[in-house]
Amino acid sequence: MAPKKEYKDLRSARWFAPDDLRSFGHRSRAMQMGLDSEDWEGKPVIAIINTWSDLSPCHHHLRDRAEYVKQGVYQAGGLPVEMPVHSFSEQFLKPTSMLYRNMGAMEVEETIRAHPVDGVVLLGGCDKSTPALVMGAVSAGVPFIFLPAGAMLRGNYAGAKLGSGTDVWKYWDERRAGTIGKEQWDGVQGGIARSYGTCMTMGTASTMMSIAEGFGLTLPGASSIPAPDAGHKRMSKACGRRIVDMVWEDLTPDKIITPASTRNATVVAMATGCSTNAIIHLIAMARRAGIDWGLDDLDAVGHEIPVLANIRPTGKEYLMEDFFYAGGLPALMKELGDKLDTSVVTVTGKTLGETIADAQNYNDDVIRPLSNPVYHQGSLAVLRGNLAPDGAVIKPAAMDAKFMVHRGPAIVADTYAEMKKIISDPDYPMTPDSVLILRNAGPQGGPGMPEWGMIPMPQALLKDGHRDMVRLSDARMSGTSYGACVLHVAPEAYVGGPLALVKTGDIIAMDIPSRTLNVEVSDEDLAERRKAWVAPEPRYERGYGAMFSKHIEQADKGCDFDFLTTDYGAPVPEPEIN
Repeated sequence: MAPKKEYKDLRSARWFAPDDLRSFGHRSRAMQMGLDSEDWEGKPVIAIINTWSDLSPCHHHLRDRAEYVKQGVYQAGGLPVEMPVHSFSEQFLKPTSMLYRNMGAMEVEETIRAHPVDGVVLLGGCDKSTPALVMGAVSAGVPFIFLPAGAMLRGNYAGAKLGSGTDVWKYWDERRAGTIGKEQWDGVQGGIARSYGTCMTMGTASTMMSIAEGFGLTLPGASSIPAPDAGHKRMSKACGRRIVDMVWEDLTPDKIITPASTRNATVVAMATGCSTNAIIHLIAMARRAGIDWGLDDLDAVGHEIPVLANIRPTGKEYLMEDFFYAGGLPALMKELGDKLDTSVVTVTGKTLGETIADAQNYNDDVIRPLSNPVYHQGSLAVLRGNLAPDGAVIKPAAMDAKFMVHRGPAIVADTYAEMKKIISDPDYPMTPDSVLILRNAGPQGGPGMPEWGMIPMPQALLKDGHRDMVRLSDARMSGTSYGACVLHVAPEAYVGGPLALVKTGDIIAMDIPSRTLNVEVSDEDLAERRKAWVAPEPRYERGYGAMFSKHIEQADKGCDFDFLTTDYGAPVPEPEIN
């Protein structure tokens, strides 16, 4: 693509080019860092937004990868500047990394807007980092490209292939059931995460990296390369080279993130057997771009698109490393054929069709054809009813099929601590038909909507050999999880949603084929219960938490801050250089 911009048109030129006092200061301070005019004159400044930290095992290699991105930027004639942002450490950040997704998105947006930056390479991949980076960069509006961190190597213990997260839940249930001992548990602990990189199942991290590629925001195949693979270093350099060209071409995010590419990203998500978290993040990312995309759109795609990626937890055998060897996401998109709009433009400057034209599927058991899917419909389903008027989410592809239509009595817990007591009591009165309900764990109630929705199986049922049951909450669950878990019930109980009115013993009726979720209590009785309901005390009274509580939207709207969407006020102007 022919260049559209000249040096005088670049954002960074506003800082460095004028012959005035303020630009003198900018140039002299750049020289203070060892730069000179040859570094910035006639060249775009490329920010490398890095989520590396010493407490982020998923991103622990990104400090090194930033150096490879810099090489690529230099090779293409740009000036790279590395800029750190929040690390989104999924494992160590409490009470939940979801509490900080929007804070990170704000940091990314303001970091880009406030500095002399012409283009951006975003380095991330662990669960909330991908949507946060993309949301912030979309709002900033400068050309950007996303470099996925990549999945870790597959785990190993005693000759068994381990998948992070998914096998943790499985072995933990067996430990609590008494079928394995501490030695085996410790062996799994030491073998399940063998390298840097994100979870190697199709959890939230791999889902969101795939969605970014589905949007056209990565170079072809970038989302599937394992983090330790040498190809990841080469991809890093390629991103550095490409972003320089994107700046000259003025290939801004509004030309890539469109209604058509949003649908493509959703199709890709469903075909991969995606995390339930994908729904919240997809909605938030689309709304940042001014695209009206909601639960009904996602559910419609879910009805149409089968699961093709035979990767845990939806698949039974393979992991992301196998997916990469089989051809990765380009091969899966090629298998999807006309389910995708291949006319959309990607960060390559070419159409999606052009970028996947030569993709090949090297293992049709890992990446299934449309004629032999892993699951006949998409990974996720949206349920509605008097218990979830604004929607709830379930992953039928990763649960026992006997729960597709289910009625059972509720066992209600108002806090996670209360639920832990219930599931830890081997004599708690319940049956396999019981429905465990955890409430006050949503966006405001959690706070931050923690991943408490994958409620462990109760010991009262484990001892009898049961390994799945219906569990329901206004929380989220890890994308590596599985089971008959109804999640994201909206509105949440903490703000007075119908979930707040349910009592232990009420009959819960779920019909996934009909997409319904109801509590079998009359409207009159629910109205009487509402009169008696008392709102809980605020979770926060100061600081970021107070701002979060005031402005966070519900799950069906993507849990973004209301003031960050495109329909809230005028666009933010470019900063004055004075």
